[in-house]
Parts: sequence; C-alpha cells; structure tokens
Amino acid sequence: MKKKVFILALIILVVGFGAYKYIYQNHRDIASEEANFTTTVQDVFKSFTANDSLANAKYLDKTVAVRGKISNIDSENKIITVDEKLSARFSDRLPEKIKIQDSINLKGRLVGFDDLLEEIQLDQCTVVE
Repeated sequence: MKKKVFILALIILVVGFGAYKYIYQNHRDIASEEANFTTTVQDVFKSFTANDSLANAKYLDKTVAVRGKISNIDSENKIITVDEKLSARFSDRLPEKIKIQDSINLKGRLVGFDDLLEEIQLDQCTVVE
C-alpha cells in the first residue's frame, strides 16, 4: 500500500512540476530577437489593407523591423506614431533626441491592425541603428 501511495505522490509531483514550468515560461525578449521581416511602414500597411487575413498570418506576433518618419510623439504613454500609420509602444522610456519628421528604424512585435483607426500596432519596440 505504501508503494502505491509513493508512486502516486511521485506522479503528482512530476505532473505539477511540468504544469508549473509550462505556465510560468520566460517572456520573449523582442530586443534580442532577430527580425522576421525588415520592411517599410507603407509596405506593411498595404498588406493589411489589401488582405488583412493574409497579412495577419504573415506578420501577427512576429518580430518586425520597420522604417519610416516620425509623425507624432507621446512621451507620457511612450508611443511614437510613424508615417501616421504605425503606432509603436516602447517598453522602456522613449529614445532621447528624437524629433517629429526624423527617419527612424524600429523593431518590435506586431500585435495587430486597427481597422477603425487604420493603424498598425507594434509593442516592445526598440530603435535599430
């Protein structure tokens, strides 16, 4: 009887440990990942307006490097708007010495396309030199 209880406890312990490791995985570090795509804001925007299902399959939850011109800076919320079509949210503080109309190369995770605002959304952004 003690042997069955020991085996059952061991199985529960192994399953519990496996579940814990699965649930509490490490988060992605977008800044250190290699970009899946390197493109312009206009090209990504054209993909989403042409066929959002195909564009979602291609870009969604992928690391994307994009380039364009800064059209708005929201320092309080750590958001930069690029080419009036991309909203880039930074995890940390915004880069210093950036101005509206500066060209910028960003890398981040594409989280979606807002049909209402017609805006591509990136998060966990970093500036690529």
